[in-house]
Amino acid sequence: MTLAFTKYHGLGNDFILIDNRHSPQPCLDPDDAARLCDRHFGVGADGVIFALPGQGEADYAMRIYNADGSEPEMCGNGVRCLAQFLADLEGETSVGKQYRIHTLAGLISPRLVGAGQIRVDMGPPYLSPERIPTTLAPGEDAVVNQTLTVAGKNWLVTCVSMGNPHCVAFVEDADVVELSHIGPLFERHPVFPKKTNVEFIQVLAPDHLKMRVWERGAGITLACGTGACAAVVAGVLAERCRPRCRVDLPGGALEIEWAQAEGTVYMTGPAQRVFTGVH
Repeated sequence: MTLAFTKYHGLGNDFILIDNRHSPQPCLDPDDAARLCDRHFGVGADGVIFALPGQGEADYAMRIYNADGSEPEMCGNGVRCLAQFLADLEGETSVGKQYRIHTLAGLISPRLVGAGQIRVDMGPPYLSPERIPTTLAPGEDAVVNQTLTVAGKNWLVTCVSMGNPHCVAFVEDADVVELSHIGPLFERHPVFPKKTNVEFIQVLAPDHLKMRVWERGAGITLACGTGACAAVVAGVLAERCRPRCRVDLPGGALEIEWAQAEGTVYMTGPAQRVFTGVH
């Protein structure tokens, strides 16, 4: 089968985008997607995203397979890339154009804001242990500054779901964290029944964070949009940052705002087309 695709990235978090609007089911299975993501024998990407026809009140639907073939509920950088992909397919250049995207995490609404930037209404953060999910702090309203032992060290963590699970640890220096060693141990820790993404956050200023991330199913990535959202929510809960922050990631910066009065988190950042191809 000949497969047309377009490669996009959001701050170096890269994806293969496929126009799948002819069918409500992805045209690839998880194993095929994993092979496509292989950086030596395939196209190379952190995941494959399918633009599917809309359902209900949504204009389109989004499905994504990670590089290991697993399927996350949602991806923040990915949904920005999908919005730009849809705009490119439609020839849409209007500032203010908004899409309603059905995801496994619910309805997500990205909006084109010009200069290659996309602002996304990411919806509400979920804080209760059962919604994350985690077995830390059972019966509590939120998992804030809880002790988690990983690799023989006690970490203070705050857990947040942005439709997918996140474990946030604040550290003095994010650069010294041995991410390739410690990341998988967090991801597969028994207290996270569906595994977890993990973010290591250094506070540079009350409105400025530095972040490194290990993504569930993808490993070390240059950026994670839902992780940046979770980091700001966790920072507010742990009284370490303000509700509106710049979050510096290895691939660049995102602007995150937890609009508590509106009950939602906004993420603003770029999505860039890299190339088109046929596989």
